[in-house]
Amino acid sequence: MSGASVPLWQDASGRMLVLKTHRSHATNLGSALDAPLVTRPGYVGSTVAAGLQYGVGPLQAHAEVSQRSWLNQNMQVYGSEVGATYDAGNYSVGVSVGSTNTPNRNVMLPRVLPGAVPGVDGLASFDSSNQLNANGRLALGKKTGIDLGASVGRVYLLPGNLLGVNVMDQTAVSFGVDHGPLSGRLTGRTMQPEAGIPGSLYTDRRWNSIDLGVTWRLPWRGSLSVGAQNLWSSGAPGNTPVGPEPDQSRTPYVQYHQDL
Repeated sequence: MSGASVPLWQDASGRMLVLKTHRSHATNLGSALDAPLVTRPGYVGSTVAAGLQYGVGPLQAHAEVSQRSWLNQNMQVYGSEVGATYDAGNYSVGVSVGSTNTPNRNVMLPRVLPGAVPGVDGLASFDSSNQLNANGRLALGKKTGIDLGASVGRVYLLPGNLLGVNVMDQTAVSFGVDHGPLSGRLTGRTMQPEAGIPGSLYTDRRWNSIDLGVTWRLPWRGSLSVGAQNLWSSGAPGNTPVGPEPDQSRTPYVQYHQDL
């Protein structure tokens, strides 16, 4: 990840307004806790974001806009987020609300639900999503910490899509530990159609999954990640005639990233 911070204003009491930009690269975009789209390893992409941060002592508020792109396909998702964080030094807590949408509804985005139905290799019917996020961090030393996160949201699909539903509910929780250059994260997700829609293809059906990943930050600004997507899963949202889709099964991965 690379970025820059430019102070715009500061007074004697410590209040500060900062302009921030950052760019991050990811080869497993589905690892993001608040990601509205579930992807499988191999989708290479990046996120570019810019926003303002206003701080008063330990309390900081931020507003941000972002663009997520996939390099191996011509698709983008635009996002916006506002939130606040209280940082007491040895611990911090934060909340935020965000939304996403795509300007091009004709490209095949990563599917929202694994193995939906034949012909849905992704979701050209993706419209937008909203989510509420919470996170916390407890420092156990200068080089060790524990991270907790949770996200609830809804993914909206265009009417007439082949899934037969217009709204998908998504819930995610994560637990992470880091020590020096090593970090690990366990993420669990639940996705299901909006409850109570008669005739829905996936009414009262859930897809639960757990992802596990470990990253080693290398001295030369590189990182090596190993893990598994869908390390554990339950539910049967649907199969194609040839069986489960690849991203519905357990998928181990080894990935290397180098910052330039």
